[in-house]
Amino acid sequence: MASESDRIARAGDYVLGLMNDLERERAERDLEIDPAFRDAVVQLADRMHMFDRAEPADGEERWTQITQRIAELPQMRSSGLAGNGAKSPTVIRNLSRRPHGIGLHTLGGRRGFAVAVGLIMAFVLGYLAGKL
Repeated sequence: MASESDRIARAGDYVLGLMNDLERERAERDLEIDPAFRDAVVQLADRMHMFDRAEPADGEERWTQITQRIAELPQMRSSGLAGNGAKSPTVIRNLSRRPHGIGLHTLGGRRGFAVAVGLIMAFVLGYLAGKL
């Protein structure tokens, strides 16, 4: 039994026409007997159908249409791939105040040295106690 990801990958290869003749014949046979594979193929074909709605175009024009559609997706707005040349917004400009007292960056100076010495002593004492 194939896993879900293998089934989706195989369905994608079938829908995109990436299979050789033997694999395609086997996939078509599986479409008749395996309802999970059939559902995966139908689902992927429905998703790919959105590219059929566009007016027919040749090579480079088709690729331009695809990249424009991807750039229009909400999650791509801040990536800088939008067609209007918008740059991604800067999230962190500078640190106007010191970082909070949480994390590894707070262990500097004397406190960091004291913590490190304390940990080393604890490990040495644990090691010695284990040996005795």
